[in-house]
Amino acid sequence: MTEQQARVEMVKLGASFFQRGYATGSAGNLSMMLEDGSLLATPTGSCLGELDADRLSKVTLEGKWVSGDKPSKEISFHRAIYLNNPQCKAVVHLHSLYLTALSCLQGLDSKNCIKPFTPYVVMRVGDVPVVPYYRPGDRRLGEDLGRLAPHYKAFLLANHGPVVVGETLREAADNTEELEETARLIFTLGDRPIRYLSDDEIAGLRS
Repeated sequence: MTEQQARVEMVKLGASFFQRGYATGSAGNLSMMLEDGSLLATPTGSCLGELDADRLSKVTLEGKWVSGDKPSKEISFHRAIYLNNPQCKAVVHLHSLYLTALSCLQGLDSKNCIKPFTPYVVMRVGDVPVVPYYRPGDRRLGEDLGRLAPHYKAFLLANHGPVVVGETLREAADNTEELEETARLIFTLGDRPIRYLSDDEIAGLRS
């Protein structure tokens, strides 16, 4: 994919997220690695529904701002993921309704906040650890995500929202949507008894 094609795809996916209510206002940010190893990212304060392909931020993996509008301060934790997971080529961070609501609950399992009850999260992303709450832009977000990055494809930032990675921006977007729909199911089911997948069933999905 050329850089121009990557810019067009980011604008298209950002608009899709916004139009379907996965993103509101200027919340959330996207990034992807270009063929030259630099990162394309949504600018600070930008609305995912109104991105301009020519004004997207371009930064080096080391964090140097190359071109476009100023990148989001959260690009630092995107970089931490890329630096610690060579398989990661794209990152989606949203403040989507149900995953953000889930991130605000007490008592979540910090090692995996979504106990499997459908096969799709298991197959697409696996376990989803919870990163403790830090103020947006805090360097500790990057430190924790960098430590977890080699082992997971998705993370839930406490009181903040999801971070999901992929080998392409489309894959990261699809995985984010799968997680959001699973979180919606959690709140829809409420306190009704849930038939969770057994260890053998989970193992079968991962084999």
